[in-house]
Amino acid sequence: MNKLLSEAVDAHGGLDRWHSFNSVRATIVSGGQLFIRKGMPQDPTPREMTVSLHVQQASLAPFGAPDQRTRFTADRVAIEKLDGTVVAERCDPRSSFAGHALATPWDPLQRAYFNGYALWIYLTSPFALAMPGFVVEDIEPWQEGKESWRGLRATFPAAIASHSTTQEFYFGDDGLLRRHDYRVDVAGGFAAAQYVDQIQESAGIKFPTRRRAYMRDDQGRPMLDAEMVFIDISNIRLD
Repeated sequence: MNKLLSEAVDAHGGLDRWHSFNSVRATIVSGGQLFIRKGMPQDPTPREMTVSLHVQQASLAPFGAPDQRTRFTADRVAIEKLDGTVVAERCDPRSSFAGHALATPWDPLQRAYFNGYALWIYLTSPFALAMPGFVVEDIEPWQEGKESWRGLRATFPAAIASHSTTQEFYFGDDGLLRRHDYRVDVAGGFAAAQYVDQIQESAGIKFPTRRRAYMRDDQGRPMLDAEMVFIDISNIRLD
């Protein structure tokens, strides 16, 4: 395993402990300019997010109605009743974003797909980068004020849905994640810099609980007046 990735995995709790769990549940509150631009403004209702740790599966409840939830995998997304009755579904959901620009509206299934893949990588990083098929390499550090954050570039396998094929992760001297960069291919490919902090520990695994994603300029600097997504995470439970 890449040396920096190994240090980061250990700092967040270690692979042995990670592999002793199958899923994580958390309460999330989210919003931001992206959802407004997509015609999907997010209300402040807390929601329960569940993601599988070792395969890419996720679910969010409630979604669209108090008795509904989402079901996400890379090749299918669905909205269903809590008893499993399917309300709507789409296979090969990624293809539905063909030709999308930043201002192109989303439908509920597209919103559910974005939420599923995004929260999956957020709640499984950096451990997911050690899964088979991921390729990681060291990159130049990012200078944030007086701090220098060490960087990794990850190339995602085709079977994993995410923002973009290549993404960058930056870690502090303590090995904990500080920043996550990517392009949002399902929204015109705009460049984003996501800052993470407020680390909390659950069952020996450390999670950032505050995430703020901004558009970034050509120099990699966050455009602080363009907060595209915010996510606050609480009540984390590993199963």
